[in-house]
Amino acid sequence: MNLQSELNSATLFSNLELLANQVVEGFISGIHRSPFHGFSAEFAEHKIYNNGESTKHIDWKLFAKTDKLYTKRYEEETNLRCHMILDNSASMYYPNVRTLKLDSLNKIGFSVLAIAALMNVLKRQSDAVGLSVYSDAYTYYAPEKGSERHFQMLLTQLTQLSITTNEAQETKTYTYLHQIAEKIKRRSLIFLFTDMFQTEKNDTELFEALRHLKYNKHDVVLFHPMDKQHELYFNFENTPKRFVDVETGEHIDLYADTIKEAYNERIDAYIADIKMKCAQYKIKYVDIDIQSDFSTVLNTFLVERHKFL
Repeated sequence: MNLQSELNSATLFSNLELLANQVVEGFISGIHRSPFHGFSAEFAEHKIYNNGESTKHIDWKLFAKTDKLYTKRYEEETNLRCHMILDNSASMYYPNVRTLKLDSLNKIGFSVLAIAALMNVLKRQSDAVGLSVYSDAYTYYAPEKGSERHFQMLLTQLTQLSITTNEAQETKTYTYLHQIAEKIKRRSLIFLFTDMFQTEKNDTELFEALRHLKYNKHDVVLFHPMDKQHELYFNFENTPKRFVDVETGEHIDLYADTIKEAYNERIDAYIADIKMKCAQYKIKYVDIDIQSDFSTVLNTFLVERHKFL
């Protein structure tokens, strides 16, 4: 299957598992070609042998090929619990993409495929994964499990999200993050995918909810997907346009160039504030351009997984 082929959204994401596998395999190939090849051992279901460990599970065939000691990992081992949180609000369906492709994704499509790719890696490692989805309601929750049936159930849920449109007029982020935090009892690595656009105005309460996710010694990564050319840099043609808030319905008619400088200042200040507060609460902030590939997400996972274990 050609990754650049144009498929409609239903066809594309009905093959979500296949696409996720292709994303991960391509990433692994890149690791093998890069100086960071040490990470590839994790994908091969091996871990580096540490002095003092039992030699019982050393892979001697791999030692003969690499002259390095690795120990085998087994399917029953679950070293990590990971919970994915997905913002499914109306703003996540920007931009309006008629045909979803790997080189043309909206924020929800990118986030869904990124989560599916992370699940693919977790499955290879026999790790446990859970999923929460919210917008104007806490619409889906599945606890962390590692069975094949569980993974397929989560893929089905993600597929449905990618091929439908959420027209909810509110985003109750902090309300549902508190509820999600209460459900995740055991220490986990938590990935939150959200564009940080919300109808709630109280940023203090939002970050208190993010702080709540840090309870029970969870590690939290906030992935911030954006269409950077438009949402960050405000690069639009300087012709009369109507800009509509998809969550409130409010609109404004203007020439893009008349507010571009002021917009850039405001959005830069907003992003800087998010980064500062995430640093304050020891939450890893990662901005994502949905027009780029998935290497940033997968590299972040590898680094955070290594720190977590």
